[in-house]
Amino acid sequence: MPEAVIMKTLSGFYYVKNGEETIACRARGKFRVDGVYPLAGDRVRYEITGQGTGMINEVLPRRNFFVRPTVANVDYLVIIAANTNPVTDPYLIDRVSVIAEDVGCDVIICINKCDIDSGDELFKIYSKTRYKVIRTSAKTGQGIAHLRDCIRGKTVAFTGNSGVGKSSILNAIEPSFNITTDEVSHHLGRGKHTTRHVELFDIGDETYIADTPGFASFDLAQMKPISKEDLQYKFPDFAEYIGLCRFDDCKHLKEPNCAVTQAVSSGTVSQSRYDSYVRLFDIVSQFKKWEQK
Repeated sequence: MPEAVIMKTLSGFYYVKNGEETIACRARGKFRVDGVYPLAGDRVRYEITGQGTGMINEVLPRRNFFVRPTVANVDYLVIIAANTNPVTDPYLIDRVSVIAEDVGCDVIICINKCDIDSGDELFKIYSKTRYKVIRTSAKTGQGIAHLRDCIRGKTVAFTGNSGVGKSSILNAIEPSFNITTDEVSHHLGRGKHTTRHVELFDIGDETYIADTPGFASFDLAQMKPISKEDLQYKFPDFAEYIGLCRFDDCKHLKEPNCAVTQAVSSGTVSQSRYDSYVRLFDIVSQFKKWEQK
């Protein structure tokens, strides 16, 4: 049976792409029985059942997947942010990056609208992490070629709070997308979501881009719960300090001789990142043990 990538799921159909051909497929009933559903980004085996139609028989093993939005086999999550109308709260970036870390997906931070505001504070925060940080302007083209080079040959998902220019960035990377964009409300300081479903776009060089409905979709409550003990490992900028604290079970809150809080005090780890860790620690501490299995 031929193999292909699911490019879009919509109204019970799975649109798979094999070469230049796109086939609208249904899925075998066994997927519903097993509780395993094909997702955009999945590699699948299928059979042709008619002209332009087919049936998915098997979902090949996934590298990772997000529950909401529903997309699989993502190499990079590109988080679009901005420091101007609307200003992105770093906590939103950190919340989403923790989810990406938990499923084993690398992160790129894209600071957009740099023709208006260079986003120096955001750049300073995330330059202290291991994440790639790219300044872009969808309007002038700044950084677009660099971003495209970084994602070449990968499957990537784009997300960002409303109005930061996510759809404009996608259109700048590949003008043929022609994704609808809406103006930002200057009264509310936010934009209107224009993406209604998850869809992969093939931009050549074995590069696939998944547009997603925005930050609201990446909800901790919809993901597999992360334990308070594991949360520290979802902040890669903490990595070199974990295990150096006075107490083996250090929570990195108010314990004495904590290597992480000392790194924050020295400026090696961003105060903003640490503040997000504390907020998220409070959230995950409320999960029950049985919920984390």
